[in-house]
Amino acid sequence: MQIQGYFDLRFEAAKEAFAALFDDPQERGAALCVQVGGETVLDLWAGISDKDGQQAWDSDTILNLFSCTKTFTAVTLLQLVGEGKVDLDAPVARYWPEFAAAGKARITVRQLLCHRAGLPAIRAALPAEALYDWSTMVEALANEEPWWTPGEAHGYAPITYGWLVGEILRRVDGCGPGESIVARVVKPLGLDFHVGLADSEFHRVAHIARAKGNLGDAAAQRLLKCMMTDPTSLSTRAFTNPPSIMTSTNKPEWRRMQQPAANGHGNARSLAGFYAGLLDGQLLDSELLGELTREHSRGEDLTLLTQTRFGLGCMLEQENVPNASYGLGRYAFGHPGAGGSTGFADPERDLAFGFVTNTLGPYVLMDPRAQKLAAVVKACLE
Repeated sequence: MQIQGYFDLRFEAAKEAFAALFDDPQERGAALCVQVGGETVLDLWAGISDKDGQQAWDSDTILNLFSCTKTFTAVTLLQLVGEGKVDLDAPVARYWPEFAAAGKARITVRQLLCHRAGLPAIRAALPAEALYDWSTMVEALANEEPWWTPGEAHGYAPITYGWLVGEILRRVDGCGPGESIVARVVKPLGLDFHVGLADSEFHRVAHIARAKGNLGDAAAQRLLKCMMTDPTSLSTRAFTNPPSIMTSTNKPEWRRMQQPAANGHGNARSLAGFYAGLLDGQLLDSELLGELTREHSRGEDLTLLTQTRFGLGCMLEQENVPNASYGLGRYAFGHPGAGGSTGFADPERDLAFGFVTNTLGPYVLMDPRAQKLAAVVKACLE
């Protein structure tokens, strides 16, 4: 496999580890970008980006980064907190009055951000087309009763997070949530990242497909078993209601919508650039960065059925939990996306990491491909 891009000679082993990913004949395309101290030391890409294997992955190829989007969304909201327009500990209903229905009057903005609000799923079955109708989804969530007493437990909100946090952004910032994210986070850093992709950009979007034959780790198998055997469970509803959630990735209407939990489109460079911007203070002051990265939730996740640890819209390092470690420092923070793409920062090393792939793996949290690359990067620094 021919590897394109740039690498600092100190990180040649990381380049070789990236090339080794393609020893797997199912690996279609991927990119890796790492910045240390604001300097790019790795910016690599390889493979193919289209469905039929005819189009090479290019320097400007972008793809759906799934839940990597969530931290961009949280940072955007925290900027509004810094401007005095949102209070983290105020009721969500202060900004979205209809949200107070069904026993939710006391749920706070903070609880939404750290997955403690009890709203990871919607009980009433929704039609597939509801996914693309913002008003339908926010109305359904405004009417939803929490799945547990808010604040007493946590459960990851894989897709509802986008409407819940996005509706606050929309009401407070006066524009679509994707527009807010782009204006406040993307443009100041010059990132190639989009939440609500223009049709004119579709030609450079990688087609995403699942790898076959790998059942994943114990956490992945536990979640899959739940989803296959209990259609009304919290976990199943979180990923399959509306039913189009699992099948939308390559559709034009998915790319166009502004769903700030899961449909950000970008590349490894944009992930690394985002986390570098957090490390150097361009996006948040130290106090707000401290809120973002402070532990708010830890333990058994009621949605993912595995151990998770969250700040405000980011997943925090769990050194002793194999499927939840970034593979670098104990203070690392960031967010994996479904299937393997991952962005994170390691403050101890002033390191920002972005890995993206259009070959979806089955893992619930961290993908072993990203973990292996991070481990080699770590060794190159030692």
